[in-house]
Amino acid sequence: MTEHTTDPSVEPPPDRTEPPTGWLASEDRWKHATLRRATVHGVRLFNDGAYHESHDCFEDEWYNYGRGRTESAFLHGMVQVAAGAYKHHDFENDDGMRSLFRTALQYLRGTPNDYYGVDVLDIRTTVTNALEDPAHLEGWQIRLDGEHPLARPIDWEYAEGLEE
Repeated sequence: MTEHTTDPSVEPPPDRTEPPTGWLASEDRWKHATLRRATVHGVRLFNDGAYHESHDCFEDEWYNYGRGRTESAFLHGMVQVAAGAYKHHDFENDDGMRSLFRTALQYLRGTPNDYYGVDVLDIRTTVTNALEDPAHLEGWQIRLDGEHPLARPIDWEYAEGLEE
C-alpha cells in the first residue's frame, strides 16, 4: 500500500462474507481506498449516462499507479469503457467505440472478475458483445456490489472537483 491511496473515510464493501478483490479483510480496509472511491463515483456516473464525467473519475485515479500493475490496468480499462460508451451514446461513433473497447478488453483481461466491487466479468462480456452489435449497450449499466447504482449529488461534486 502507498500512503497517497489511503483514505479511512471510504466505506467497506456492503457484504464482507465474500469481499471483492481489493478489500483486505484481515486489516479491515481497502488496499487502495482512493481507487475504491474513484470507482464508486465513476460507476454511478456511468450508470447515469454521464460517460465523460465517469471517464474523468477513472482517469484521475489511474495516475496514482505505475505501469504493469493490476490497479493501473483496471483503471485504464475503465477509462476506455467510459470513453467508448461516450463515443457510442453521445456521438453515434461506433467505429470509435469499437477501437476503445478493443483496448479496454486488453487492459481488463487480467483483472479479477470482482475487482473493488465491480463486476468486471460482466463488463468484458458486454463490451465483447458490443463489438459485434452495439445494441448490447442500450440500457446497460455497470454492476457495483451486486447493484446498478445511479449518480448522487456527491458523485457530481467529486467529478467537478477533479477539474480544479
